[in-house]
Amino acid sequence: MFIGEIHTLFEGTADAAFIVTTDGEICFWNTAAERLFGYSANDVINKSCYGVLKGKDVLGTIACKGECSIQRCAAHGKPIPAFDLEVATQSGERIWVNISTIVFEDSRLHRRLIAHLARDVSDRKQMELAFSKMIDLSKEIISVGDGRSALAPTESLSEQEKRILRLFAKAKNSGQVAKELRIALPTLRNHLHAINQKLRTHNRLEAVLHAMKRDII
Repeated sequence: MFIGEIHTLFEGTADAAFIVTTDGEICFWNTAAERLFGYSANDVINKSCYGVLKGKDVLGTIACKGECSIQRCAAHGKPIPAFDLEVATQSGERIWVNISTIVFEDSRLHRRLIAHLARDVSDRKQMELAFSKMIDLSKEIISVGDGRSALAPTESLSEQEKRILRLFAKAKNSGQVAKELRIALPTLRNHLHAINQKLRTHNRLEAVLHAMKRDII
């Protein structure tokens, strides 16, 4: 695949798309990437991915400096799952993006290239952070006294339902919970519906808080 074909393939996508070499050097940057990150193609071509985006993972550690795990996976032909990354924009603002990856060969120059497709997930990250803060605050409130007193009885939860609530209590999102339990999202939604019915709650946050009060999780 030639660079001209790459341009045609990725320029039309609504996702921000950029391509790096296995050394982390940016060699393609589409119009959607210019809109999302604020850098023009001229600003970034031939620069390192980390030097431009300064990506950090969910643990706050530098994710793409030097030979990153993505480059190692690409070099060994290993699958690369989608992941969240906090990156810097041209204005200095940091945003969260979810990145999926495609590895392919540049047949003209006989080199392996790594294409990243990025979409803004900052709103989702803010919701996850707010959910996490609410859980932490609830734990503090519950620890002050006996939160189980005078609570009406409820139906017992299955071990799977308890596992689901424990994972949500760690501020994991639905996709992460489903992946960790190896179940489909519709199956997870069915479990949540059953949990809410048993606990007489209306959503996952309320279910987690009630389960914590009752010392179920």
